[in-house]
Amino acid sequence: MNVINISKQKIFNNQNQVFAYELIFRDSDNHATNLSCSVKGTSKLIISSIGSTELDKLLGQKTLAFINVDAETLTKGIIDVLDNKRFILNILEDINLDENVISKIIQYKKRGFKFSLEHFDSSAEMITKFSRLFNFIDIIKMDVVLSELPNLQKVQEKFKGTRIKLLAQNIETKEDLTKYSQMGFDYLQGYYLDKPEIIEIIASKEPAQVIILQLIKMIKDNDTTEQIETFIKRQPDLSFKLVQFFNNSKNFDVQVESITQVITLMGREKLLRWLMVYLYSEASQNPASKTILALAIKRAERMELEAQPKQKDKAYLAGMFSMLSSIFETDIKELMNHINMDHDITSLVLEKKGIFAGSLLRAEEAEKEYLKKIMLANFDKLHTTDLIYTLEYGGVEIDEDKV
Repeated sequence: MNVINISKQKIFNNQNQVFAYELIFRDSDNHATNLSCSVKGTSKLIISSIGSTELDKLLGQKTLAFINVDAETLTKGIIDVLDNKRFILNILEDINLDENVISKIIQYKKRGFKFSLEHFDSSAEMITKFSRLFNFIDIIKMDVVLSELPNLQKVQEKFKGTRIKLLAQNIETKEDLTKYSQMGFDYLQGYYLDKPEIIEIIASKEPAQVIILQLIKMIKDNDTTEQIETFIKRQPDLSFKLVQFFNNSKNFDVQVESITQVITLMGREKLLRWLMVYLYSEASQNPASKTILALAIKRAERMELEAQPKQKDKAYLAGMFSMLSSIFETDIKELMNHINMDHDITSLVLEKKGIFAGSLLRAEEAEKEYLKKIMLANFDKLHTTDLIYTLEYGGVEIDEDKV
């Protein structure tokens, strides 16, 4: 079972009201981990916990959350799934501010995200490093432990009366609270005010293929773009792969600003076809999925070519669906029950019946002829066990006495 711990600490305004929470993600050894680390394993769990209905349980319905971001988080499209009205992106003090990172910060700022600076030590070096970003920063988290008081006062004076808010970080004692409250900080955070609470989040058990099939159903049912975007944003891995595909496409030389933009520019039919490819190549653990995908695309294109003009899109989808049972261990009937797909497609997938049955049978015959030639030409190379598995899976009875 995938589990991750999230450390949640309150941040207060100068009226002693909860303004936001800072979320720190921790791995199985309870070590702090950046959001970008999550993409390589626990990431789906981390982002799903902050991009779904779990969010209100974690924060309450209106409270904001600070999350740490590094260069990889900003440049790899990881935060595209986040709600810009709920999350403040907390830039780490040791970030490497190259041109790519700065342009991404500006891009996310234009999309409505708010930014804060973490552990700002008020030094001349820190001011120089982040000088280009001050026009895009909303909150500076000034570390009162690391900052020398004269420097802290100078920074406070510099930003007093501007749109940038100042947060006193690391309030450890009652004296700290009194001192920095009287200095006029907008927000305060520290162990004296609130000790972090550890929350355990458990991953969703819904398999990836079911999620994709549900999305395909939404598109076929003509759900609104807003509904489709909301669904995609709840699936971080899917969102990341979609944006990645879009960015790599030669047809779309634009910077991605939203999932809605991706859906609109791609068009629903191209999105549908990409989802089918994603279903075969990403959601399946079957080692033969790459070859089966290529075969499925050829089958779908053949059936599309043979179909009537008004049925071509459906024929293509039916051809792609007809090979799903080849790559998933899950019963295909169970998968189809999750989505209540079009009757013509369902009949073909489950019973090989309906308006596309003839086209499917012709495609299968052509495939079998080609595979038969390959098998005969390479028969001596095949292992006995592989042949037995193939025959058994095909429902062919083997007489053991003759083997």
